[in-house]
Amino acid sequence: MGKHFVSQPIDPIAPAGTDLPAAFKWRDVLLEVRALRKQWRGTKEDRGDVYLKRHWYEFETTDGRIATVYFDRAAKPGAHRWWLYAIESVE
Repeated sequence: MGKHFVSQPIDPIAPAGTDLPAAFKWRDVLLEVRALRKQWRGTKEDRGDVYLKRHWYEFETTDGRIATVYFDRAAKPGAHRWWLYAIESVE
């Protein structure tokens, strides 16, 4: 089916700060982490200084999909910090 751009907030089950939680709630779907495939960090530059902005994760779900999510360190208080960037089926 391919990769689908989503860019929607998700809710971690048992939030763990910037560490990857075991599962997320997206719409009415539970995305459970089976295996972490890769992780990386995104930075931004401001007036010559480099800041850590996002923690990125790509993982396989228990139902076989591949999800790319990120934790936004720069989110305002009360705003969503975890986002589902993209999801793909492996059929």
